[in-house]
Amino acid sequence: MSRSIVRQSKFRHVFGQAVKADQGYDDIRVSKVTWDSSFCAVNPKFLAVIVESSGGGAFLVLPLSKMGRVDKNYPLVVGHSGPVLDIDWCPHNDNILASCSEDTTAMVWQIPDHTPSRPISEPIVVLEGHSKRVGIIKWHPTARNILLTAGSDNLIIIWNVGTGEPLITMDDHPDLIYNVSWNYNGSLFCTTCKDRRLRVCDPRKSEVVAERLAPHEGIRPMRAIFTKEGNIFTTGFTRMSQRELGLWDPTNFEEPIALLELDTSNGVLLPFYDPDTNIVYLSGKGDSSIRYFEITEEPPYVHYISTFSSKEPQRGMGFMPKRGMDVSKCEIARLYKLHERKCEPIMMTVPRKSDLFQDDLYPDTAGPDPALEPEEWMDGRDADPILVSMRDGYVPPKSRELKVAKKNVLDTRPATRRSMSAVDGSSLPPQLLEKLVEEIQNLKATVLSQEKRICDLENKLSKYTNGTV
Repeated sequence: MSRSIVRQSKFRHVFGQAVKADQGYDDIRVSKVTWDSSFCAVNPKFLAVIVESSGGGAFLVLPLSKMGRVDKNYPLVVGHSGPVLDIDWCPHNDNILASCSEDTTAMVWQIPDHTPSRPISEPIVVLEGHSKRVGIIKWHPTARNILLTAGSDNLIIIWNVGTGEPLITMDDHPDLIYNVSWNYNGSLFCTTCKDRRLRVCDPRKSEVVAERLAPHEGIRPMRAIFTKEGNIFTTGFTRMSQRELGLWDPTNFEEPIALLELDTSNGVLLPFYDPDTNIVYLSGKGDSSIRYFEITEEPPYVHYISTFSSKEPQRGMGFMPKRGMDVSKCEIARLYKLHERKCEPIMMTVPRKSDLFQDDLYPDTAGPDPALEPEEWMDGRDADPILVSMRDGYVPPKSRELKVAKKNVLDTRPATRRSMSAVDGSSLPPQLLEKLVEEIQNLKATVLSQEKRICDLENKLSKYTNGTV
């Protein structure tokens, strides 16, 4: 008598559950820009959402604890003169956020721990190097201060945010870049492009090391992400406009490891990948469901687990890093689903009876410390992320407690520095130049002392409002 053999996996019964209504974030006017980014970024401290705003681009940053209805006058982060297209939290500092916009710039922001009393309009640094809108922004996973931007000018620029300077510029793409994904240690990144090619790039050599024409035969946009093992997971469309996913070995692009047709729908599938569990969550804009798959080393390599369905279509999605999980509830992922006027957290949980820490669900995960300095990475060194244990949960450090060996622009709040100089000092008389420099130094000293005073007062105010004093 034949018996069906069920695949053994601790993630077979993972289920999704939306939080209660009072634990969501309501009255958020999510951006209506027609751009296929996730519109949402989240870390263990904050939730950031790109919102509708008149007269330029803006996004909302809320402490995770500030659930419920959001005041319509809540201070936004404003500074871009065009709509914001993408945002990304720094993996090495929970108070640093990068944004990019239709105004051709990228900006890096310091977000205070307390609720600001006025809109945040002064970025730490403005990155100017693209000639058209900048639609993609991605922090390097292991090196401090390394940030990648990709624009509609078909350029990819890698910046050192600590100095505001471009380190690498790549012009290998002949058409619009759809997405960029770093590999686990940040030595390579993969891209998808409107010319229907999937490319693997080595940024420090400024060259494309592998490419594949049409991993999905349809002409609709594709997405690609690196897995922890170094394979590439892709989503796209067949020639008949069916949605499709694939798994590829970049050292041998001839045949896919796996290719799987899903359904017929227009929305581009955005993949969110967890390297600790090897589970990928697929969320399509306009869909009302999240599918999730486990990637393994045995056939068929990409295993369908389940689907979380709800009534409302999603406008975007945020994905919490593993550091932000609630280990006491066996939570292995949390997605933040954007509706038209609200954001709803969805918890992915493995059902377990025990209240003890589950070692098999929580291997050591990427922590907040960078493994490399920018100079080391540029010199050709690679390093995996520095791992931390989840046994006692993760407590985010206070914004000003981060210790850095070298002077780092992200740990102070200097006046905005632009990455391209707009002043030509050679045309000024020496006496006037000295006077200007002296006046600038005096003003800087005054501003820094006032900043410190404001921070002290705001911290004191937040202590009183939180009831800790």
